[in-house]
Amino acid sequence: MELLTPELGLFVWTLTAFIIVFLILKKFAWKPILSSLNDREKGIADSIASAERVKAEMATMQAENQKIMVEAREERTQMLKEAKELKEKIVNEAKDQAKAEASKIISDARVQIDHLKMAAMTEVKNEVAALALQVAEKVLRKNLATDADQSNYAKMLAEEVQLN
Repeated sequence: MELLTPELGLFVWTLTAFIIVFLILKKFAWKPILSSLNDREKGIADSIASAERVKAEMATMQAENQKIMVEAREERTQMLKEAKELKEKIVNEAKDQAKAEASKIISDARVQIDHLKMAAMTEVKNEVAALALQVAEKVLRKNLATDADQSNYAKMLAEEVQLN
């Protein structure tokens, strides 16, 4: 049983060695270990805080994105509406312009037709007059084939002119 009960000297030297190792560890090991644990704890806390900030920023950005999408849809709708109105305006203006041009072309054609009609009538009158003169000349030549007939006709014309 002597082995199970330690002697006082062994106990003192073991306690002294333990205290020396404890003090050495306290001076050289505990501070770096505790500081590294504190640094790691701070790093983890900072990472969690940073993650929370990023999460909040992502939520804000998502809300802004939704807002931008809504505004973009409204702007697209407005642009489509304006484009449709502009298209209708251009089409109506083109129709009005086409009607005006058609009316102008029709009136110009009518004026040209009237001018051609008048020219044709003048030409027909001139041809009728020329034909009448030719017929009258032929009739007069036949009727006034002799010199006596011609002089009698000239006297008759002179008398008619004097009467007028």
